[in-house]
Amino acid sequence: MIKNFNFLFVTFFGLGTFRYAPGTITSLVTTILLFSLYHILNFSSNLILLIFIIIFIYAFYAVSDYIKNNENKDPNEIVIDEVIGQFIPIYLYEISHGIQKNPLESFFYYILIFILFRFFDIKKPFPIYIFDKNFKNSFGVIFDDVLAGLYVVLSLIIFMVIKIKFLT
Repeated sequence: MIKNFNFLFVTFFGLGTFRYAPGTITSLVTTILLFSLYHILNFSSNLILLIFIIIFIYAFYAVSDYIKNNENKDPNEIVIDEVIGQFIPIYLYEISHGIQKNPLESFFYYILIFILFRFFDIKKPFPIYIFDKNFKNSFGVIFDDVLAGLYVVLSLIIFMVIKIKFLT
């Protein structure tokens, strides 16, 4: 039973089993899900953070359990790391902009976050590629996406500073 749950968890309810672009599909679904939670269902940031912490902590166990008898230590079907990596910049965007946000502006930033995350996750600039290549365990699987998410945050900060300095 736990093996089945871990499979559903690491594949984000089967999205990781898609034949083409499972990471991109999962990132897109995560983006839509978080937009819905924040802007349609009006979940509190604290509740969403609690959900994220549970997912983040359990992911290390579930990924480790899933790959322990697998020759490939970062199989394509594991996409919970994309959920985590995509979550970080969206959550930080939401809490940094407070309660009052223009939904159209938020929609723009969600698209930008999605595109930037996929770029950094696929290209794996320094030091992301070091974690991807050298850590063949649950830490390596998850942490390269955490770093990609943090690169998105850094990019957004630079973008917003430029926007404030030069465009307003």
